Amino acid sequence: MVLKQQNSDSDVEVLEKNGVTVTTFEKLWNWGRAHSFWPLSYGCNCCPIEMMAAGASRFDIARYGYEVFRASPRQADLLIVAGPITVKMAPVVKRVYEQMPAPKWVIAMGNCATSGGPFRDGYSVLAGADKLFDVDVYIPGCPPRPEALFHGLLELKKQVEGVK
Repeated sequence: MVLKQQNSDSDVEVLEKNGVTVTTFEKLWNWGRAHSFWPLSYGCNCCPIEMMAAGASRFDIARYGYEVFRASPRQADLLIVAGPITVKMAPVVKRVYEQMPAPKWVIAMGNCATSGGPFRDGYSVLAGADKLFDVDVYIPGCPPRPEALFHGLLELKKQVEGVK
């Protein structure tokens, strides 16, 4: 195919008019990352039950491509904190986060993970996961439904792809 450049068309416009998709390697790389999260879960109380329901046949998290929950932080790129983080568990959760390879993302699922929930004023619970590390997506609810988890995952996907 011979491409002739028009007077005012740039090279990219000429390629796109002839059916050639033009992108950057970074955009392609982020597209792949956004469609293949490997989540690691930390859960306590009732939020992990909703996360397990999201993986069951009724809600089917596999249709989004996020069903590969990892058992090791070294194989994960997404930490889903579901439920409260106690003061005693905080160093362990922080270490698990630090063991994850970069780039890595965090979702705080449920009121306890986002702000401490009903345990916020207690002596033994942190007032949110953001006290330990940066959180990318907050999913409110007590507990949030599986649909809310899917919405949070799709919002994180948009962030990773760079879509506003």
